[in-house]
Amino acid sequence: MSRRDRHGRGLRRPLLPFGAPGHRTRAERFDDALADAAERLAARWGGEWGRIEFGSEDVPPSDPTPWEDGVPLGRLFPAELGQPTRIVLYRRPIEQRVEPGDLPALVRDVLAEHVAHVLGIAPEDVDPDYGT
Repeated sequence: MSRRDRHGRGLRRPLLPFGAPGHRTRAERFDDALADAAERLAARWGGEWGRIEFGSEDVPPSDPTPWEDGVPLGRLFPAELGQPTRIVLYRRPIEQRVEPGDLPALVRDVLAEHVAHVLGIAPEDVDPDYGT
């Protein structure tokens, strides 16, 4: 018989209510920041960029591309064979470079850089708040 704690009961209730902000994981907060940034850009550029999927992964794959120096914060996968263009942001490298309160700004900047590459314009033109 395995017991969870000294008295065999375990936790009687969650430590935080499910709706409380502290209950969300770092990955969920990152995904929310990514979704907010993507919606913000889609309102302005959605008609011009075609089909784009946005996603996040914890860390980049271990095989860097030849043109990347260091750890990438995100990658752009061009459309091919009917698949849409994909932009993937890497959560852990981004989180390590900013304070928790500055996370949405860096996510917005990295996303603006990749969307700018798709559109062939400068990131400052894609997002007026780029770099601030």
